This record gives sequence, structure tokens and C-alpha cells, in this order.
Amino acid sequence: MGTDIYGGIEVRDPCADEDWYEWPAWQRAMDLSPLYFGRDYASFASLFGVRDDIGWDPVAARRGLPPDVSSEMKEEFDKAVGTDPVVHSPTWVTWGELDRADLDAAPPGVRGVLLLRHDRSPALEIRYWITDHWPSGAVEKLGAPPSPRSPADTPFGEWRLGSTRLTYESFTRRDAVGPGTGWEHVFAVMKALAGRFGDEGVRLVVYFD
Repeated sequence: MGTDIYGGIEVRDPCADEDWYEWPAWQRAMDLSPLYFGRDYASFASLFGVRDDIGWDPVAARRGLPPDVSSEMKEEFDKAVGTDPVVHSPTWVTWGELDRADLDAAPPGVRGVLLLRHDRSPALEIRYWITDHWPSGAVEKLGAPPSPRSPADTPFGEWRLGSTRLTYESFTRRDAVGPGTGWEHVFAVMKALAGRFGDEGVRLVVYFD
């Protein structure tokens, strides 16, 4: 069963620390779904530690809901939990943390990624994480190892094996959440809001099912 992401962007009122301020400090500014509605587990893993099969050092994993979460987000989450018991892994991250994240980080022990695309289904892509050995799933699918050499001795590049096009390349957090992944829209909105509310006054609150 697949995993989907839900949530929204919250902002903190700049006057929330003033003595006269009597309203909730955090307010929901925008849903996540118009900006990102994908299901790329590499991004879920590298950012939030969800569907992490290869050992990323996630930016913001398993934090739960913020203690001062907005009433709008709390209501949405409680409703989701009441409707679907498999809702899990609520967490949050500020724009400042995302802005400081090391986009060149890669999972320890992972040499790169092997992408398989079949001629008759070029839009369908199978991704295999490469460590010290070619993964058995790729070998079974191709009928032979992707290369006669070990992954360590195989240079990054692209080649063909029968009707399948293979691409062996490096993979970092930038590849998981950078331009073209959909996350750039989320980050652009958060960055723009940070100009008004500050880097730590803008955060993304998410959960999964």
C-alpha cells in the first residue's frame, strides 16, 4: 500500500511575543496539496524519515505535532486520525531548517541510484539503490547484472541492456527535493513568507497515511 503526505504551511505572528497579544501565535497559511501532491519516497525519507529504506539522516523526523500547532492544523489532523487509523508520523520543520539543510548529503553506504526505463513504457521508471553489490531485484528483472563490474568499479553513465535503458548516477538530497521534484514550489512559498515572518516563523507541518 502506498504512502501519501498531507499538511500545510503555518506562520507565526510577529507580534506574538508582545504583552498585549492574546491570539494564537501560529496560523495556517496554506495547504500543502496545491504545491506538492507527489509520492516520491526519497523525498519523504530525506526530509521526514518516512519510507526510509536506505538510512537517510532526515531533516525533521518523528517530532509529532508542534505543541503550539494552529487550531486549523490540529482540527484537520484529529479528523484524519479519527477517520483513518493508519495516519502516522506527524512532524514539522521550519523554513530556517530547510534553508540550512545539506542538499549534497547522501545516505551513508549508498553509491548511487540505478534507474531502469523500458522502451515501451518510457514514463515508468524503476529505482534501485546501489551499495556494494548490484541489487538482486535489478538482476532478476534484467536477467543479468547491470554491469560485469561491481558498482564501485562501474562509472556513472547510461547504457542499454536489451529493450531497457539503464542510468547509473549519484543521488543526494538535492535530487530528492530539488528542482523538478515539486518541492521547489513548497520551498519558494516558504521562503517568500519568511521575508515577512522570519526563517523560524514559517514552518511546514505534515503527516502521512
